[in-house]
Amino acid sequence: MNFRSPKSQTLILVALGTATAAALAGNAHFVNGPDATINSSNGRVTVSWKEAGLGDTVMVDYEASADGTARYQCVNRGGKCPAASNKQDVEGPIIASGSFANGKNGTITASLIIQPPAGTLACPGGQVRKMVSVSFSDIALADLTNDVVAGTLPSSLGMAGPECP
Repeated sequence: MNFRSPKSQTLILVALGTATAAALAGNAHFVNGPDATINSSNGRVTVSWKEAGLGDTVMVDYEASADGTARYQCVNRGGKCPAASNKQDVEGPIIASGSFANGKNGTITASLIIQPPAGTLACPGGQVRKMVSVSFSDIALADLTNDVVAGTLPSSLGMAGPECP
């Protein structure tokens, strides 16, 4: 092969460009987590992780997801159960998303918060809506930029408080 010909030089540049792109792409993988914890006062789930092998990717898009179920009830402003027991159960898929900048050495350490399913229970005058229980299952984290998906530990969480009869 004649390395001085324009065709040979083009092939060499293409080969070098391909090798460089492969080296910069990295091998994205979770090195810590993803882990899930629930806040017992508000029912929110925090999904935390550290991902490495991100190469020179500037921003990475993530999505934390779960199937959620929550129960809401009406209580008076003193937190006591009224004579009528108004309750609502809601369920469905929940997603929290965010974009994070690539940190040192091609790693990102971050967290996302998954909110409980929203309630729409309308309480009569003098009463307020209160969430009394929530559960999450199939909690997972996806790196949408690099197509990496992992379930969290634990994969299911829940909490329950006092409920009106």
